[in-house]
Amino acid sequence: MTTNDTPSPQPNRDLHWIKGALQSAIELEWSTLPVYLSALFSLEVQNYTAYNLIRSVVMEEMVHMATAANILAALGESPRIKTIRLSYPVQGLPGGAEPELRVGLAQLSHRQLENFMTIERPEFLLRQMYQDQHYPTISVFYDGIRSAIRDNAAAVREAVKRGGPANQVGDNIGISSISATSSVDPVEQILAGIEEIIEQGEGASRGTLFTGEGSEDEESHYAKFAELYYGASFEEPRPPMELTRATEREFFQGHIIPWPKVINTLAVPTDGYARILALDPNAAQVEADLRKFDAVYSSLMAALDAVWNGPPADSFKTLGEAVADMMKMRVLCCFRIMRHQIPTDIVGQLAELYLDEFPYLDEYTDLHKPVYYGPRFLNGTL
Repeated sequence: MTTNDTPSPQPNRDLHWIKGALQSAIELEWSTLPVYLSALFSLEVQNYTAYNLIRSVVMEEMVHMATAANILAALGESPRIKTIRLSYPVQGLPGGAEPELRVGLAQLSHRQLENFMTIERPEFLLRQMYQDQHYPTISVFYDGIRSAIRDNAAAVREAVKRGGPANQVGDNIGISSISATSSVDPVEQILAGIEEIIEQGEGASRGTLFTGEGSEDEESHYAKFAELYYGASFEEPRPPMELTRATEREFFQGHIIPWPKVINTLAVPTDGYARILALDPNAAQVEADLRKFDAVYSSLMAALDAVWNGPPADSFKTLGEAVADMMKMRVLCCFRIMRHQIPTDIVGQLAELYLDEFPYLDEYTDLHKPVYYGPRFLNGTL
């Protein structure tokens, strides 16, 4: 997958490839959730503009994951969610997207917002930045799936007609569902679902940061993160000008968005704080709270897996259980985990404890202020 005009060698993108790519799409959408939620939970006030902007992105990422799962289910496969395991910090995202991006679990910061904007950045802006390089963006990843579906339209229609064991989830809750009995061609249903994912993330076209009519012309994820980054809402400049990387700042001159008060959590190291906990006198309580959070996170993933792969009659009830787990995670994080301060003397030893990772920890944490633990998002589901 490339962003220039020279095609790279492509695998045999048949129906089998499409199914594998859709499973990767599920994992790709899921991979952003712990990263965005870590920033969301780090806000001391769980309200106001910053909270609402990030939360809206998180909710739509869940919808994107569900749409990818519905498409895969329609093709006769069973979406796998409970077995997704990602270790943060992570280099690149599932499906080969953003291979040069290293992103981890950290508090909200301008540096972390730069990562978020890289994840969601429209391809037309990326091309302006890196005209002579190949950068597989999320939209390019989905473009590959979209092209393969068109190329295998007959096989896709036949697969949808045959069906499979997994459920379709959605209808009136904003998730695109696929049905062989619909009056709409299933290929068109699938392509529309993928288009919605791309529009909500990056924008409806190469020149806008808005989604278009399909999503009530709301701001894209990129625009929402850019508003936080620049500290002002999106507003078309006067006189009008072309949106480019050079002019982007001029498009965020609307009403001021104050920077929120953020809990100074330590970016999660690769070992999930193991070396720190070995020295912390309060380790037993901290570890207990971390494990409670991870257990609920694992329960959430198992519940979502069952939404598609469990008894159809229980699907919506199980989805409700998953939503409840999301609330439990927020409470455990904000009222338990982030109340545990890492002792100052241990913070002073971080350079020795994490020789290779210290620059990363220092970049995403203010080590000159009191430092607190953050969520690890460890999936313990077998």
